[in-house]
Amino acid sequence: MKDFFVKSHGLGNDYIVMNSHEISFEMNVENIKTICDVHYGIGSDGILLLVDSTKADFGLRILNPDGSEAEKSGNGLRIFAKYLYDYGLAKSKTFSIDTLGGVVYAEVMETDNEKARTIQVDMGKAIFEAAKIPVNSDLTECLDETLSLENQSYLINCVSVGNPHCVILKEELSEAEIKQYGSEIENHPKFPNRINLQFAKVLSRDEVEILIWERGAGYTLASGSSSSAVAAVMVKKGLTNRKLKVNMPGGTLKLEIAKDWQIRMTGEVREIASGYLSAELLSDLQ
Repeated sequence: MKDFFVKSHGLGNDYIVMNSHEISFEMNVENIKTICDVHYGIGSDGILLLVDSTKADFGLRILNPDGSEAEKSGNGLRIFAKYLYDYGLAKSKTFSIDTLGGVVYAEVMETDNEKARTIQVDMGKAIFEAAKIPVNSDLTECLDETLSLENQSYLINCVSVGNPHCVILKEELSEAEIKQYGSEIENHPKFPNRINLQFAKVLSRDEVEILIWERGAGYTLASGSSSSAVAAVMVKKGLTNRKLKVNMPGGTLKLEIAKDWQIRMTGEVREIASGYLSAELLSDLQ
């Protein structure tokens, strides 16, 4: 199916899925930007590209709207897993996916009319060692470290869940505030590979609320890797139990942090549309 695509969302975080063996154009930076643009393309928070893998059942490249490439995405992984199951590429409900952030395992937990609805993903281990996130820090682990901006300062907690995250604990969450400082924090020289940012508020031992600024995408309604990162930081700091709900503007995910810091995430995914890139759009791609 030449130039076929599927667009789905996980709690409002939407991705386009395509097969590298079925596209007639180069998936370069400018073409990624065009396809993800809501006015000139399909519009999405990124592209999930099926590729070959020698390490897992399937290979995945996660392409951000600015053309950069992400190591891992929790919502993206669940959307990709739904595509693999719904379109018959995965022959069972459990399979492995190779990402830049490592091999992960997905399981279709619930179906609706033979289509995947709820998917659980093993996100791998949380890593707190600053050098491995990476974060430029004099501390072994970047926890409660001061980050100074031009007009503001924050206490930050950093972790990698296959991609880098910065969690800032807040008594109250402000969309305007994260939009104001998100880009400055994402691109701060303290973070060699840039960073994903979360503002987080503890609601109880079993529940937190977060806002998200996603590296390469900006303010985002939901993010699986961000939820995983926040859950890991909360457990690390002793603020929540190991099983908790993470609430985002787009919805809620269930997280479980094992004692060895393995992360398991469960949530719904829904397909929006499927089709083919038009001849006119293809002619506009470089």
